[in-house]
Amino acid sequence: MFAVLKTGGKQYKVQAGDVLRVEKLAANAGDKIQFNEILMVGGDTVTVGSPTVAGAGVVAEVIDQIKGEKTIHYVKRRRKHSSQRTKGHRQQLTLVRVTEVLASGAEKSGVAAATGTADARRAAHNAEAAPVAAEAPAKPKRAKKAAEAVAE
Repeated sequence: MFAVLKTGGKQYKVQAGDVLRVEKLAANAGDKIQFNEILMVGGDTVTVGSPTVAGAGVVAEVIDQIKGEKTIHYVKRRRKHSSQRTKGHRQQLTLVRVTEVLASGAEKSGVAAATGTADARRAAHNAEAAPVAAEAPAKPKRAKKAAEAVAE
């Protein structure tokens, strides 16, 4: 059985046992994650989603957080400027091993969904901000007046 999943803006055709290098995910080595954006599931019968297959998922185990090979960006300005600049970049990746492909019942698997680091930062920021707004300190004089009003 195989599946076509989408993560990090790219699509991957996977089956159980495959090792993938995907864009960095918010997970540590040894964690189990689940990809829920499944575009197609194949095997005995092929199911194509519109745009995704409902209830399908791919469970994977994080092997390691790695960096990709270095890419060099070289800029040379010709004629009067005569300047040059070299800049390198190594993309951060997550190495995962696919353990199983679920054609249905992925919601009940109990495995955490795979999210990118930007999504994880956004969720953590929103989770921290919500309780702070709810626990705004009351002004002492107003609290005293409110307590007196309730007592009367």
